[in-house]
Amino acid sequence: MPPVTTDPMILGLVAVLAYLLGSVPFGIVITRLLGLGDLRQIGSGNIGATNVLRTGNKGAALATLLLDAGKGGIAVLLAWAWTGAQDAAQLAALASFLGHLFPVWIGFRGGKGVATFLGTLLALAWPVGLAVCGTWLVTAAISRISSLSALVAAASVPLWLLLMGQGQMIALGLVLAVLVIWRHKDNIQRILAGTEPKIGRKKA
Repeated sequence: MPPVTTDPMILGLVAVLAYLLGSVPFGIVITRLLGLGDLRQIGSGNIGATNVLRTGNKGAALATLLLDAGKGGIAVLLAWAWTGAQDAAQLAALASFLGHLFPVWIGFRGGKGVATFLGTLLALAWPVGLAVCGTWLVTAAISRISSLSALVAAASVPLWLLLMGQGQMIALGLVLAVLVIWRHKDNIQRILAGTEPKIGRKKA
């Protein structure tokens, strides 16, 4: 973990603002704006890009992916620009990620956090973020299973952090990775049962 050098009141404000930004459910907003229905009643019911793709609208899915990743990355970059401190940037990453998982705007029932997770990593240490994105892409190309790709990518984070000399991020990386894996517990059961849907299927 990085040393705590930022004023506690500023850290508190960073946490609140990053959480609120992370809480914006872009998947729901986009599908409603496009008249695609209530995303929580479609496919798996998840609010992320993979489920948006099940509506058949690839543009909406891409927009959701970019915005969900962007809100995590922007939270980190704004915290860094404001304080110039690693502790605030990492706190913003955690808070925005928790905002996506437990968004206040929709009853604290959010998504699984993969895109937001990747966005925060890209903003904190872009080589690590690119390596994790590459891990996701390779796994997805081989398996065609989004959830398995997310699990492998999350599990790879501590290794990439160590290999790229980002030891100060290990604690944060482990916390985020564990939360991603925990949010995929139902997917893990379906993967083991051989019933997890492939990327692009419209129904869960």
